Amino acid sequence: MQTTPARDVLLDLVRAAAIVAVVVQHWTMPVLAYSDGVLTTGNALTTPGWWVLTWLSQVMPLVFFAGGAANLLSLRTAGSARDWLARRTRRLLLPVLPLLAVWLVVPRLLRDLGVPAQPVEIAGDIAAQLLWFLAVYLLTVLATPLMAALHRRAGFGVLIGLAAAAVVVDVVRFEVTPLAGYVNAVFVWLAVHQLGFHYAEGRLRTLSRRGALGLAAAGFGGTALLVAFGPYAASMIGMPGAPVSNMSPPAACLISLAAGQIGLVLAARSTLVRLVRTPFVGAAVGWLGPRFMSVYLWHMPALVVVSGGTVLALGYATPEPGTPAWLATTPSWLVLTGAVLAVLLRVFGRFETPRGSAAPPPPAGQLAAACLLASAGLLGLAATGFSAEPASGPVLWVSLIAAGYLLGTRPVRVTAPAIRG
Repeated sequence: MQTTPARDVLLDLVRAAAIVAVVVQHWTMPVLAYSDGVLTTGNALTTPGWWVLTWLSQVMPLVFFAGGAANLLSLRTAGSARDWLARRTRRLLLPVLPLLAVWLVVPRLLRDLGVPAQPVEIAGDIAAQLLWFLAVYLLTVLATPLMAALHRRAGFGVLIGLAAAAVVVDVVRFEVTPLAGYVNAVFVWLAVHQLGFHYAEGRLRTLSRRGALGLAAAGFGGTALLVAFGPYAASMIGMPGAPVSNMSPPAACLISLAAGQIGLVLAARSTLVRLVRTPFVGAAVGWLGPRFMSVYLWHMPALVVVSGGTVLALGYATPEPGTPAWLATTPSWLVLTGAVLAVLLRVFGRFETPRGSAAPPPPAGQLAAACLLASAGLLGLAATGFSAEPASGPVLWVSLIAAGYLLGTRPVRVTAPAIRG
C-alpha cells in the first residue's frame, strides 16, 4: 500500500532558504550600465574579499542534498519506481513549458520594439542559463532508483566511489583537456545527492552536535586545502574572466563544500526546527515549498524586466558594490524585482501543481528516454540562450524538452499495421 512520507521540516526549511539565497544572490550580483546600445555587465562578487561569501551563498550543494533525501523518502513509499519517476518527471517539466513559450517570442518582440541586439542577447542568455540545474537534477531523479539500490548494497561505498570518480575527472580536466570536466556534472551532483540518502536513513540526521561540527570543520577545511594547494578557484561561483570556475563545470571541491554546509545545518538542527515551527517562518516555508521551481525559473526573467525598465529605459547604472550608494539602493532593487516576480508567479505558478493524471505511467524505457531528451534540450538552451541565431537553434532545444514532457506523460502505443492476405 502506498503511504505518504512524514514531512521533514528541516528539509523543507533548507529548500526554502536555498531558493531565497539563490534569488537574492542573483538579484544583487549584477553590476549594470548602458550606453550607445551596449549593456555592460559585471559581478558584485568580484569585489576583493567577497569570494568568501560564496562558501555559504553557493547553496546548490544544499539543494541537491535536500533533493536526495526527499527523493529517497518518497521513492520508498511510492507504489512503484515507475509511478514515482513518472510523477517526478511531470512535476519537474510542466513548470518550464510556459517559460519556453514566452521566451520563444520575447527576443523577436524586443528586437521589433527597437531594443538593440546585444542587450536582447544578454537577456536571452540570462533567462536560459539557469536551466542547467533542471537538466542535471532531472538526470539525478532518473538515476535515483538505481542509486537507491546501490545504496542498499554498498552504503558509503557508493559515495566514496562517486567522489573518487569526481577527483579523477578533475585530474583529466586540469592535466589533459578542460572539456572532461563536464562529466562531473554527473559525479559531483550525484555524490551530493547521495549524501541526502544518508540523511534520510538517519546516519546524518542522528549526528550529535559535536559530530556535525566535526563534519563542518572537515568539509570547509578540506575545501580550504583544495583551494590553497590545488587548481581550484577561491570563489564557489563562476566569476567573469576567471581562469577557473568551480561551477561550470562543477569541481570535486563542491563535494567537500557540501559536507561543510551540511555539517553547519545539522549542528543547528534543533534551533532550525524550532524556527520553522514559528508562525511567520512556517508560513513562508509552506508558501515557498510548492512554488520552488516557479520561483527558480522566473526570478531571472523578473530581473530582466526590472533591468530593462531601469537601466535601458531610464539610464540607471549600478553603484560600485559595497559603497554607501550601493547599500542604499539595493533594498529598493530587491523590492522592485520581487514585485515583478510576484506578478509572474501569479500568472505562471499554477503550472507547478498539476492535477493528478488517471493515465497509467509510461514504461520505464520511455520514461528514461523522456528524461534524457528533456535534459539534452535544457542543457542546449542553457549553453546557447533563447536569443541565439538562427532561431531554429532554440526551437530545436524547446522541441526536445516538449517531446520529453509528452513522452513522460502517457504511454506511447505503437500499433502494427494489419497484414492483408
